[in-house]
Amino acid sequence: MSRPISSIRNLGPASEAAFARAGIHTADEIESLGADEAYLRLLQSGSAPHFIGYYVLVMGLQGRPWNDCKGKEKELLRVRFDALKARALAMPTASKDHKKLEAIFDELGLRARR
Repeated sequence: MSRPISSIRNLGPASEAAFARAGIHTADEIESLGADEAYLRLLQSGSAPHFIGYYVLVMGLQGRPWNDCKGKEKELLRVRFDALKARALAMPTASKDHKKLEAIFDELGLRARR
């Protein structure tokens, strides 16, 4: 039986909805992916990057309260978070590609003007 995402400490209904948009539906999937890959998938699905959301996930996967993240550990997580944001920005996404395609269609006059 698969466990819901909300069974991971610190995660609730909003996290479940965000992960579902990223195609992740169970706690087991998140645990298998790990915090960094799961968060990267959130970013790729259109979720806005948010440092607290990232370290809440990391702490939750360790079974720790979200506010347990402090000092040097928090600084190191910030470096990981910034690297994930940079990776997500460098990757093509459906929404970015869709906007580029719409701009090309507009330039060619293939869509009705709004």
